[in-house]
Amino acid sequence: MELWFQDEARIGQKNGIVRQWARRGTRPRQPADQRYKSAYLFGAICPARGAGAALALPFADTQAMQRHIDEISRHVEKGAHAVLVMD
Repeated sequence: MELWFQDEARIGQKNGIVRQWARRGTRPRQPADQRYKSAYLFGAICPARGAGAALALPFADTQAMQRHIDEISRHVEKGAHAVLVMD
């Protein structure tokens, strides 16, 4: 039996409104870039074997998680069972 630990994370930029200095009584313009782009990292390790599996995808949904689980299963030893600890 193999014990695997899994995690996923979003990386990217999300812009927000920031504070700025201005003279009292004025209303300064503050153009903001509201675009954002993200990537999602999925990773898992089996410390006992020193094995790992990872994916970088442009989205995180049920299908992406299933792809990640399929990737982990390709790295499990033939004939072994795996316990996957997820947070």
